[in-house]
Amino acid sequence: MLEVRALSSRYGRIPALAGVDLDVGQGELVALVGGNGAGKTTLLRAISGVQPTHGGSIRFAGADLAGSSARARVKLGIVQAPEGRQVFGPLSVEDNLRLGAFARGARGRLDDVIALFPALWGKRDAPAGTLSGGQQQMLALGRALMADPALLLLDEPSMGLAPRLVAETFAQIAALKARGTTILLVDQNARAALAIADRGYVMETGRVVLAGPARRLLDDPQVQQAYLGL
Repeated sequence: MLEVRALSSRYGRIPALAGVDLDVGQGELVALVGGNGAGKTTLLRAISGVQPTHGGSIRFAGADLAGSSARARVKLGIVQAPEGRQVFGPLSVEDNLRLGAFARGARGRLDDVIALFPALWGKRDAPAGTLSGGQQQMLALGRALMADPALLLLDEPSMGLAPRLVAETFAQIAALKARGTTILLVDQNARAALAIADRGYVMETGRVVLAGPARRLLDDPQVQQAYLGL
């Protein structure tokens, strides 16, 4: 579904991505792990079309995305739930969800989202800014799902959450994968991300340094020492 080849990007003169190759097959959950500054968020932003690229290619469902805007990519079905959740605080929960559908010009999947996150609907009239961190994460996921994504990009969904909520968040992501959603997941919690993934990539300083089945990466001594605290 997604093919990234030799992708490069920079911030001014500072390299951010250097020759990145990555694939995501339909129905897969692929985890992208690495330390701060490794380039994970930059890669997601480049796939979404909000980060300029300076070499290489991105193909989605066989189509070359060169020159296509972020809006055009959303219409193709590439939908991102950004780092930090970024809900519209003054707007109600329901309005936040409906805006997710607007981004793709679609009617949305409100019934499906309510079924996945019933607690949100109980707060549908509440301003999104009054929700807890865990509830805002549910809202960010729900808003992205309203666009009926063909490819869901998740950037640090467990950031800042209590351990119980981290476990719930990863369980929700695993449930989405079980429903057939194609997911590219970035998270600092490498162990939890790889535990639910089919395959994984490890990034350092803008490059992919390891790739393979998620189970193999979990058992890799280099990954264990650098990212799993073993």
